[in-house]
Amino acid sequence: MELSRRDFINKILRLGSGALAAGVLSSLAACDNEGESPLPALPSTSTSEPAQQPVAIPSPPDKAYLAIARGQNPELIVQAAIKALGGMERFVKKGNDVIIKPNICVAYHTYEYAATTNPQVVGALVRLCIAAGARRVRVMDQPFGGTAEQAYERSGIARATKEAGADMEVMNAMKFRETTIPDGRDITKWPVYADALDADVLINVPIAKHHNLGRLTLGMKNLMGLIRDRGQFHFNLGQRVADLTSLLRPELTVVDAVRILTNHGPTGGNLADVKIMNTVIASHDIVAADAFATTLFGLTGDDIPVIRAAAQMGLGTTDLKSVKVEEISI
Repeated sequence: MELSRRDFINKILRLGSGALAAGVLSSLAACDNEGESPLPALPSTSTSEPAQQPVAIPSPPDKAYLAIARGQNPELIVQAAIKALGGMERFVKKGNDVIIKPNICVAYHTYEYAATTNPQVVGALVRLCIAAGARRVRVMDQPFGGTAEQAYERSGIARATKEAGADMEVMNAMKFRETTIPDGRDITKWPVYADALDADVLINVPIAKHHNLGRLTLGMKNLMGLIRDRGQFHFNLGQRVADLTSLLRPELTVVDAVRILTNHGPTGGNLADVKIMNTVIASHDIVAADAFATTLFGLTGDDIPVIRAAAQMGLGTTDLKSVKVEEISI
């Protein structure tokens, strides 16, 4: 029986379950409350097993491992970044069922406030997926401020998605499935959105922004939109998000850094906190993509608990000097 690409990656990268991670955060409120400033980095986790070395996930040797594209037009820089990786055909095959997961956290602000993924970035990815032969492309998230319909419309993503030819789908509360996380070091099961598990291709499209609990929200943190009971997830947040990443492992991560939110995340609301970078970062390695994105904030991957934890689990690499990085300006 043939393995899907996701199953193959899961098998070759499987590390076995680790011991319970040490240290937890105490009495944190709901999933994504606003904060006034970033909290100190969480302590790194410890396990009863030696930490794995960051792993470079195999990719075509003639293609970029990590692509960074810069320019004034979000659609064009998305196209350039994906082309450098080998084109969307590398990730999406004819007849595939594709889910695109942006960050649409609230219905309070338009995308200019950098709390939600840029709609032009999402629209560009939809068009590339359809051109690659996808049977179905759905865009979805689980907003916590306002209704999903309100947040989808306010962000501009609903319009961009429909114009590009995809379905904007409200996530169904009945579709969360208690799922084993075989490689989890802190959590070994959690309710996860079944469609995200069953889709042929999962494309993760976070916006790069400040977060009052985890310091930054990037690719791995964005996956929390695919789980239930997010409030409980904030105990030992870094390790738990890394555990979730070991299960979901998106085929492609595209970090929207057209505008980044530098403070008062994740909800923002002040244009003074927004910095225009006109950049997108793309890779099949979510850890590498997140590690590079931290540099836009004057940080490194080692400064962010979830990136440290994921690298220790061997889910990707933070050593960007060891992989092929292509930077493109348009």
